[in-house]
Amino acid sequence: MRSWNAFTAVEAEVRAMVADPRWQGLPVPVRAQVIAARALVTPEGDRWLFGTHARWYLHDPADGRWHLSPPPRDALTRNAGHPAAVLPARVIPRGPDFAAEPGSTQAFVGPDVPHALTDRIRLLLRGEERRSERDYPLSAFNEIFARDVPSTVAAIWGTIMWCAYAPAFDGNERLITAFGEYLRRPLPGDEWVRWLPAPPLLDLVTLVSERLRAGHSRAALRLAAMMADTAQILLSDPRFRPRALALLTMVEPTLRQPHLDDRAALRDDHTVRQAWLDRLPERLGRAVLVETDPEAHFRHTVYDLVEALDFTTEPSRAAAAFLADLSDSRGLLPGYLDHRLRRAYDELAKAGLTSTSAAETTQPEGFPTRTPPPYPWRADPPETGAYAVPSSWTGVSDRGNAHAMPETGAHMVPGTGTHGARQPGASGAPETGAHAVPETGAHLVPGTGAHGVPRAAASVREEARASGSGVEPPDRAAAAAVLGAAYAVGLAWGRLTGARVPERGFAGAAALVHRLIPERDDMHS
Repeated sequence: MRSWNAFTAVEAEVRAMVADPRWQGLPVPVRAQVIAARALVTPEGDRWLFGTHARWYLHDPADGRWHLSPPPRDALTRNAGHPAAVLPARVIPRGPDFAAEPGSTQAFVGPDVPHALTDRIRLLLRGEERRSERDYPLSAFNEIFARDVPSTVAAIWGTIMWCAYAPAFDGNERLITAFGEYLRRPLPGDEWVRWLPAPPLLDLVTLVSERLRAGHSRAALRLAAMMADTAQILLSDPRFRPRALALLTMVEPTLRQPHLDDRAALRDDHTVRQAWLDRLPERLGRAVLVETDPEAHFRHTVYDLVEALDFTTEPSRAAAAFLADLSDSRGLLPGYLDHRLRRAYDELAKAGLTSTSAAETTQPEGFPTRTPPPYPWRADPPETGAYAVPSSWTGVSDRGNAHAMPETGAHMVPGTGTHGARQPGASGAPETGAHAVPETGAHLVPGTGAHGVPRAAASVREEARASGSGVEPPDRAAAAAVLGAAYAVGLAWGRLTGARVPERGFAGAAALVHRLIPERDDMHS
């Protein structure tokens, strides 16, 4: 029996049993035995279980752990079972975890945000932009927006970014350029893609709780309503849907009971955040793992990446090439990987091809650094340098440093100051991303290619990459899915370890942008 058929059959059987209302009433040992009896084994000895969160787990023969891992394709398999007594509780389905809201790993490059969604967000934004910043001060997102921007605008932006699975947006995406006139500084990235940071839920909570502590309960209610209205609009796009539904579920009780969070707000923002998270049913738990369990969230994003690379002959090797971009000076990454993926990653490590983004964190902020080595599927990229990400985009406060972002290029918005702060008589937001593109040239080094990589070394590295993943997505949808999954992995790793996210994106994900450029929606409109 071919493995894909076997995996599919087991998956369908387990789904049917878990969906039965009687499943949750079964004792845990009984459920464990049911799951263990359906373990599959491949000729290599790899042992697989279909468990919690309706996902597959691979047994690590070295230490006995079960790692999240998509099953292999087109390999023989047999049903071998597994001792139920040794199964950890975390891999045994509980029931609600199988009802998670389906989403998409696609980035917002190539397939744009639907026009109807964007138009509704823009209409919502226009209705809130004239509110007074004195009534709605920026208690969060003040490193992104100008000082005279009301927090209602920040609430809309923050909701979009928090709900996005992978906030990598087309540089001309209308959903992003709508905020152009409010920005304090250029957004990370370039005219092709904006590698945007994912804010923590605490930033959204702070906007509301600050107003509650100040005694402005109506303003707090308005901000919560902005988040709910924005999340409601975002539900129509699967790239936003799981977290948008979670945010709606957290915020709507406050709208029905305006003083619900008053007591928690008097303690601190973290208490309000926990109160919001406590309102979520278990079926929405995976959508907020980024908040509740960063380690589990990282493992799930790696699973998404391997799954998105299913079109390759060796998804684990292809995924390892993207994981090699992560900065891992402490050597923690291999411990989070299953043994198949770890083996592929170790091959790259022995060749000196891992932690390729590490160089970008060794330069002073705002100064050019060497870009990571090219990938074999990279089309000729524009000759631009890479920049170390400013601390303001990583969650590390640098409010006192007015020069954290280099003042380079034509990033000024007509009618604004140097950081995009609106001036009297300023007009609406421009309809393109040109206002936030630093005009930087290539940082050429003698004896190197356009990206500062020695030609000989670049050749060796490219050859190593070519012998590894050899990623060539079959279509735009697949490329966007890999791009989003790869960027989500990088964001999750940063959340877990504190590693910085390169302002110009991780090398593997950035390379895929050039695959998508000719197929962007705006190129054909």
